[in-house]
Amino acid sequence: MIGLLQPDRGEVWVNDVEISRLSGKALNDVRKQFAMLFQGAALFDSLTVFDNVAFPLREKLRLPESAVKDRVDEKLERVGLAGMGHKFPAELSGGMKKRAGLARALVMEPEIILFDEPTTGLDPLMSNTIHHLILDMHRTFGFTAVMVSHEIPEIFSISDWVAMLEQGRIAAMAPAEDFQRIADPMVQEFITVGGTVSLQAVKRLA
Repeated sequence: MIGLLQPDRGEVWVNDVEISRLSGKALNDVRKQFAMLFQGAALFDSLTVFDNVAFPLREKLRLPESAVKDRVDEKLERVGLAGMGHKFPAELSGGMKKRAGLARALVMEPEIILFDEPTTGLDPLMSNTIHHLILDMHRTFGFTAVMVSHEIPEIFSISDWVAMLEQGRIAAMAPAEDFQRIADPMVQEFITVGGTVSLQAVKRLA
């Protein structure tokens, strides 16, 4: 979706741009619309939480340090990490690392955020908290969210559309409420007892 791999066939459209054959500056311009929350948060161990969140701002924008501080502090507060910017990743719990990763994804104010299994390694209560934090940030900032997840049935309550992937193909796709009523035995088996396929959930731009 962001051009890291080129498809063997077909097209990839981001807004009004077909990106599958783009490269260089043209592809990088499209990528500016994206951010990502990695499965393991992917924080830099040697940087504080503040510097992790500030990293994309310092790399990509020529902002005065005062503006960087204001934006980072605001995003940390939004995700419930106010006053935690001085800590290092090793000092954070799993849930706090996810929050820091989300703050970093938000700091460039992207149109689209990709979420790769954002609740992996968290207990059910913390998973629910992170899901609802993502939903709250979506409502606040209006980005489009694309999430890969195995969390059933929670994913249906936070998504507009759900697609089920099997062996690299979309096996089923529908609005979240309708997806649960799909009669296909494979879909129903995955919903009720789990399986090895993935769900891709989309929260549309508000």
